[in-house]
Amino acid sequence: MTTARSAAHTPTDRATAWLRRRLGRAVVLSYAAAVLLPSPGLWLRRSHTVPLGGVLHVPLHSAPILLSLVLFSAGLQVPVRALGGLLRSPRALLAGLALHLAIPLLVIPLVAFLLHQSPDSDGGSGLITAMILIVAMPVAAGATVWTGKGEGDQPTMVGLVLASTLLSPLTIPLVISALLPLLDEGYADTLATTGHTAHGGFAFVGVVLPCAAGLLCRPVLPASWLSRVLGVIVPVALVGSLVLTYVNASGALGSFLARPRPLLLAAAVAVATLVCLLSFTLGRSAARLLRLDAPAASSLTLACGMNNSSAGAVLITTALPDKPHLLLPVLAYGLLQKTAANRVVRRRAPRAGCAAPAPHTP
Repeated sequence: MTTARSAAHTPTDRATAWLRRRLGRAVVLSYAAAVLLPSPGLWLRRSHTVPLGGVLHVPLHSAPILLSLVLFSAGLQVPVRALGGLLRSPRALLAGLALHLAIPLLVIPLVAFLLHQSPDSDGGSGLITAMILIVAMPVAAGATVWTGKGEGDQPTMVGLVLASTLLSPLTIPLVISALLPLLDEGYADTLATTGHTAHGGFAFVGVVLPCAAGLLCRPVLPASWLSRVLGVIVPVALVGSLVLTYVNASGALGSFLARPRPLLLAAAVAVATLVCLLSFTLGRSAARLLRLDAPAASSLTLACGMNNSSAGAVLITTALPDKPHLLLPVLAYGLLQKTAANRVVRRRAPRAGCAAPAPHTP
C-alpha cells in the first residue's frame, strides 16, 4: 500500500492522472486538431516502408501500431490474481459474454430495417457495415476506467475485456457472417473478406497478442521494474490513444470537409446514437433481470455498451481505405459510449481518495 501511494505522487503519475481527468476534453481537442490540421493525420494513415539492410522493406501502418501499444498497456496493468474470484461467481461474466454476442444480432437488424426505409441508394449499407465492424469488436479495455471511477466490479470487467478479446478471432467473423444478408452485394463481399481477415490475422495479431503480451510481462517483471515500466508505458499509451483518435478523425473529417455531406453526418450520428442507446439499455435490463448487485450490474452495463471502437476504426481503414467517410459513425460512437458510461457510473462515483486509477484504452 505504501509503495502504491508513493508511486501515485511521482511527476509522471500526476501528469497521467491529470490527463485522465481531462480525457473527454483531450478527445474533443483531438477532433478539433483533425479539423484544423488534418495533414499529419492523413500522412500517418498511409502505409510507410522502412528499409532494412538496403534490400528488405518493411511496411508500417501507424494505426495498428498505436492500437497494439494501447492494448499492451491495458494488459500490463491487469493484476491476473484478481480474476480468480470470477471462477467462484461467473454469472456476470457469462451473461456479459452472451450479451456481447447477442446484442449485435438484435440491434443491427433493427437499424438496417430503419435505414432501408431511407432514400439512400444503397439502403444505408455503408453505415450498417461500419456499425457491424464496431459492435463485433471485443469489449473496450477503456471500460475498466469507468468501472474504477464508479466503484464497479473490476474483476468482472477485466474478465469481460480479456475473455471477449481472447474469443475475438472466433466471434468477429461469426457476427460478421450472421449479419451479411443485411447488406447489398458490394458491401457484403467486402465485409465477407474482412471477416476472413479478422479470423486469419487481425483479431489475433492486432487485438489478442498485444493484450496477452502485457498480461505475460506483468508477472515476469520484478516489482521495482514493473513500477518503472508502467510509469513509462501508461502515459505513452494514453497519448497514443489520443493520437489514434486524431489519425482516425483526420481520415473521416478530412474527407467530410473536402466534400461536405450534412445528411451523411446526421445519419451517422443518428445511427451511432441508436446503437449505443440500445446496447446500454439491453445491458442494464439484463443486469436487473439477473438481479446482480450494483457493482456487477454497472460492469455488465458498461461491457454491453462499450466496444473497442479504435479496433473497429483500424479494421475499417484496412478493409475500406477508399471510404474514409465510414469512420464518421465510429467517431460518433466513440464519443457517445464515453458519455453514456459517465451517466452509468455517476451515481456510483467513488469517495475522494478511495479509488485507484484504472487502465485506459479506447
